Amino acid sequence: MKPPRVPLRPAHPERTCWGCDQYCPAGDLACGNGTIRTLHPVELFGDDWLEFADGHAPATPPTSRSA
Repeated sequence: MKPPRVPLRPAHPERTCWGCDQYCPAGDLACGNGTIRTLHPVELFGDDWLEFADGHAPATPPTSRSA
């Protein structure tokens, strides 16, 4: 069974708890996953979170600096 798909860029991630597959409203927390809601990765790491999700940095050439 495949895990549920998490939206990559939700419109209002602050309105949902992302800690389990129930995706409860932030004020409900029906699953008992804790006392506070679990943040969406976009809230933790920014809009480019998906580039770093697999543990590899994006393939950009290093910039050369002259001293």
